[in-house]
Amino acid sequence: MSARVRAPELRGRAWLNTGGRSLQLADLRGRIAILDFWTFCCINCLHVLDELRPLEEKYADVLVVIGVHSPKFEHEKDAAALAAAVERYGVHHPVLDDPELDMWQQYAAKAWPTLAVVDPEGYVVATMAGEGHAEGLARLIDDLIATHEVKGTLHRGDGPYVPPAEPETTLRFPGKAVVLDGGNLLVSDSARHSLVELAPDGEQVLRRIGSGARGRADGPAGTASFAEPQGICLLPAHTAEIAGYDLLVADTVNHLLRGLRLATGEVVTVAGTGRQWRGTVDDHSHDALSVDLSSPWDLAWYDDRVVVAMAGIHQLWWFDPVKRTAGVYAGTTVEALRDGPLTEAWLAQPSGLSVSADGSRLWIADSETSALRYVQNGVMGTAVGQGLFDFGHVDGPAGRALLQHPLGVLALPDDSVLVADTYNGAVRRFDPATGQVTTVADGLAEPSDLVLTAEGGVLVVESAAHRLTRLAPGALSAAGANTVDGPRHRLERRPTDVAAGEVVLDVVFTPAPGQKLDDTYGPSTRLVVSASPPDLLLEGAGTSTDLSRRLVVNGAVAQGVLQVTAQAATCDVDVEHAACHLTRQDWGVPVRVVEGGAARVPLVLRGMDV
Repeated sequence: MSARVRAPELRGRAWLNTGGRSLQLADLRGRIAILDFWTFCCINCLHVLDELRPLEEKYADVLVVIGVHSPKFEHEKDAAALAAAVERYGVHHPVLDDPELDMWQQYAAKAWPTLAVVDPEGYVVATMAGEGHAEGLARLIDDLIATHEVKGTLHRGDGPYVPPAEPETTLRFPGKAVVLDGGNLLVSDSARHSLVELAPDGEQVLRRIGSGARGRADGPAGTASFAEPQGICLLPAHTAEIAGYDLLVADTVNHLLRGLRLATGEVVTVAGTGRQWRGTVDDHSHDALSVDLSSPWDLAWYDDRVVVAMAGIHQLWWFDPVKRTAGVYAGTTVEALRDGPLTEAWLAQPSGLSVSADGSRLWIADSETSALRYVQNGVMGTAVGQGLFDFGHVDGPAGRALLQHPLGVLALPDDSVLVADTYNGAVRRFDPATGQVTTVADGLAEPSDLVLTAEGGVLVVESAAHRLTRLAPGALSAAGANTVDGPRHRLERRPTDVAAGEVVLDVVFTPAPGQKLDDTYGPSTRLVVSASPPDLLLEGAGTSTDLSRRLVVNGAVAQGVLQVTAQAATCDVDVEHAACHLTRQDWGVPVRVVEGGAARVPLVLRGMDV
């Protein structure tokens, strides 16, 4: 029997959602606690927030969720930015601010997100990395309830969460916007789960579409509901006439696309099942209402169809409103930066889309690589950006310029491109003609989108300021731009030292309690391996059904990243109507090739280390 591990004490810079109270583990004694190590830039972390909501409701009298915010980007270390994110994403449990990742290290977290389960006696009884653990957690919580009720160590009651005061603003964390015919603006009011139509001044409210409560109901404007909607895309008139609706909405947290009839405010679901995608990448066309989506974040009409920034799985998808079909457009689900043919390109949480004036190029704000990227002639390219762990606020030649988690992009009529450089609080401009990046506005509160008005002006969706802001008329001129040579940041993850030559990659999978591997529909496991740079691996790249793989590492390459995707199919055990489950996880593993390095690289797929 392994030794029981006492949970480390909770310490950080500050607590949120506790009414000013600092919590200690002693305050949680008698309750089951889930520590959620997250960072608010991370789409997988946002998925986990939504997976935990039903558990928090079901087990409200015995379960306490504690969010431990351990940031990736510099902006996320800002206390005010964290407080805004907690409200923005509807975090209704206490949050510990861990800016230096002290708790992250104490609990041996290695990936965002990581969950640690602490029993009523204060011992860590399970840790798990990634998302998709809700069912396993429910089974574990049930087991802990039964055990500790018998022992007399379970204490039921209210938790330590104290809701903050409800703010009063017209918009609350708006996400994206479009200009309608006639000049009115339609804005996704994300934290209020609705759409708002504003007059051309960007202030006067004309109508609200959506009840304002989190939900997924279709119907009239007053009763329809969304969950943190983001991107909006007007359809061409002929397409809209056939489809029966005027524009599309990326209903992000519902994993749906919704159609909106502007004349009536009627909302209809047109793509997605409401389930989050956890499948296998294919190049097939699917019935739009039968396919699972994953956090669609923005939309654009390009290549005679709607392109969807599928942030949750690091891909672009397409949707045909007339044929009512959908499928993968670009990306493999590997989270990284790699250019090339669309089927081989790597993206990282694409969150903003805009089409060039001549329709030839689709611009992409690829947020987790802090990159401005584009699609043209069936190929993915990068204009600005260097990778997952390089970011900052640096202007100048595009090859050395840096952004920080951009969420929005706008192609201008002169072929230049504006970027909502969200975590730098700036609007940046890239000029393809000169290859230069400049700053045209700064001091903004998390700008998330940009729109071009009929008069040629530019409006910024200033999300954390809860408003639309108009750029000064001269901001886009050469005289109005600034050149910033700000800080450069590189997030250094400790590399794994591996030996040159043969190395065994082992993905360890432990089914959740009450589940077993299931090969009803083919092999139960799948492993995909690639490397950056590609010549890091002499052998071992490719796809197989075995979770163990022999690799041959090139001793002539000093370092690189192993890109690993693994999945496992399981089903419930001893249940009359057993449910099937698919667990999937992606890793980017930094490695350094050294003499005496490891000959085995272990990874945990589900992370149910009990």
